[in-house]
Amino acid sequence: MSNPQVKVNSNQLVRFGEGKQYMITTMGCQMNEHDSEVMAAVIENLGYRPTSNPENADLIILNTCAVRKKPEDKVASLLGKFYALKEKNEDLVIAVGGCMTQQKTSARYIKNRFRQVDLVFGTHALPRLPDLLDQARRSKITIVDIEEDYADREGLPVAPRSTFHAWVPIIYGCNNFCSYCIVPYVRGRERSRSFNDITEQVRNLAKDGYREVTLLGQNVNSYGHDLPGSVTFADLLSELNQVEGLFRIRFMTSHPKDLSPKLIEAVQQGDKICEHFHLPAQAGSNQILNKMNRRYTREQYLQLIKNIKTAIPGVSITSDIIVGFPGETEEQFLETADLLEKVRFDSAFSFIYSPRHGTRAAKLEDDITYAEKEKRLQYLNKIQQRISKEENDKMVNQIYEVLVEGPSKNDPELQTGRTRNNKLVHFKGPDNLIGRLTNVRISEARTWNLFGEMEGAVN
Repeated sequence: MSNPQVKVNSNQLVRFGEGKQYMITTMGCQMNEHDSEVMAAVIENLGYRPTSNPENADLIILNTCAVRKKPEDKVASLLGKFYALKEKNEDLVIAVGGCMTQQKTSARYIKNRFRQVDLVFGTHALPRLPDLLDQARRSKITIVDIEEDYADREGLPVAPRSTFHAWVPIIYGCNNFCSYCIVPYVRGRERSRSFNDITEQVRNLAKDGYREVTLLGQNVNSYGHDLPGSVTFADLLSELNQVEGLFRIRFMTSHPKDLSPKLIEAVQQGDKICEHFHLPAQAGSNQILNKMNRRYTREQYLQLIKNIKTAIPGVSITSDIIVGFPGETEEQFLETADLLEKVRFDSAFSFIYSPRHGTRAAKLEDDITYAEKEKRLQYLNKIQQRISKEENDKMVNQIYEVLVEGPSKNDPELQTGRTRNNKLVHFKGPDNLIGRLTNVRISEARTWNLFGEMEGAVN
């Protein structure tokens, strides 16, 4: 579904954005955050400059998510608001990209329902973005590009929002086809980046002063399976741990079925690799896990958690949980609640199952009322809130290394940063700490964050 309108050679594009401003609104996961940084760099190379005010924008891009219905509803709401902006400024270019638009039905819906949209582009179209924007600003009809050609993204510019932390994709797409998940359909099959390209990028980031990188993938544990030789994600972590000037390495997301003993060992031995695993459980019932096509059992997941906690003292485990999967009984739900008690996640993002068109789960009979799903979600959240607070309480009076991110959003007089195990800490400190490491003694624990006092050493 594409409109081959005005064909333009990228090498011949002028900086048609000179004197103009752009705004990108990002929804969804960290991979989308990185995609928006790529879009920003591409757009700035065309002469545009960023703005946070849509009233001042000459180009607005919505980078969308398709994992749940709520972000899709937000897209429709925002496009409705942008209609008035288009009325005031007919030269305003409105573009919608990302996972939602990679689906043909959604792309068609946006094109037909929102005539103010000039460009609809999918997750694989980033290398063609300059040409597409040039077409969109000159065409009288909506340009659509959702081709699944997996164009090479290597070498595309990036404009990181942070001066000390960078997202680094290591693998695109997903082969798992969990029955509820749309990601393999909108991101494509797994494609690992070259080992050398990743290590070179991280070395360059460290040379440029970046203290921390987060390695990204729908399933980072699958990294390397499609590359020549026998390179693994654990090998990559061990190599990056040797990069001079780098202080911290994070990664997400890990699929439980692929988390190897070698990976646990790499985190245990790597002094720069942070002690944090985001390990989505999704459910605690074997019957539901089977219907989800997760390919591990409750018992295997619990054993994996035990192995991680035994090998890596102080490690934090976070997770995603789906409530109200089609056919989930009360007993099966209570097995999930019991899993939270047994694992004791540091935090868990729980949400109500959202059917995604084209997935196998969307065809299953769903006889659970929405009211019951909300009741279960509240029950689960109360359990996790208690556990999160209890786990944070254990950190009081202990000293932790914190990478400072900047002033607190709620109290500008406080600085905010994260521990190696990804706990958010607020403390009083000078304004020149952004991007620096400091020691903080924890004095107070709350459910979602910690408060402390700065203790000396700053790097």
